[in-house]
Amino acid sequence: MGFRAAVITFPGSNCDRDMAVAIETVAGVAPLRVWHGDADLPDQLDFIALPGGFSYGDYLRSGAMAARSPVMQSVVKAAQRGVPVLGVCNGFQVLTEAGLLPGALMRNAGQNFICRNVALNVINNQSLFTSAYDAGQQISIPVAHHDGNYYANDTVLDQLEGEGRVVLRYAENVNGSRRDIAGIINEAGNVLGMMPHPERAIEHVHGGADGRALFESAVRSAVVSA
Repeated sequence: MGFRAAVITFPGSNCDRDMAVAIETVAGVAPLRVWHGDADLPDQLDFIALPGGFSYGDYLRSGAMAARSPVMQSVVKAAQRGVPVLGVCNGFQVLTEAGLLPGALMRNAGQNFICRNVALNVINNQSLFTSAYDAGQQISIPVAHHDGNYYANDTVLDQLEGEGRVVLRYAENVNGSRRDIAGIINEAGNVLGMMPHPERAIEHVHGGADGRALFESAVRSAVVSA
């Protein structure tokens, strides 16, 4: 059986097709496309992706309304069962609002929308999302966000650092994120939230392929655990 993935689409998502194409390109199997109003997800999934965009127009707070959409109840249950869940940009915001990851994403320190490639350092290459990278490897991944400034209090940050849950760090802090954090995982290691867009960096013809290894890591992890 092939790699079984699902990409969730909310009103205002604008990177769901990019995410679906990235998954299909790497895994060779098109993911299931799931609308936010669908309350149920298939029981047998290897991967769930929450894409970037501006879900529900970013009203209230970015990701706050999407976190309370019908499908997120199933996403939370799947994550609790151990299904790998990736949240990128707005998807990261949704994961924090849903309580699957600690902290919050605030307005960029410079108060400007940032859209460019950034250098990231792979801090933890032992996660199921980063096993295809080398420890300490520096990669280039695009960002496109206005509310990517990661915040958590010192107690939470110390816990994340101590447990190896800071997976990606900005080599140059572009948005004010505390401790240069660009991506974190949950305590179980199966939920990753990151602001940069790996799905936009899987083909050299598009300017770089440093994001491809993230999807290769997830596919390889699914095969090993099958």
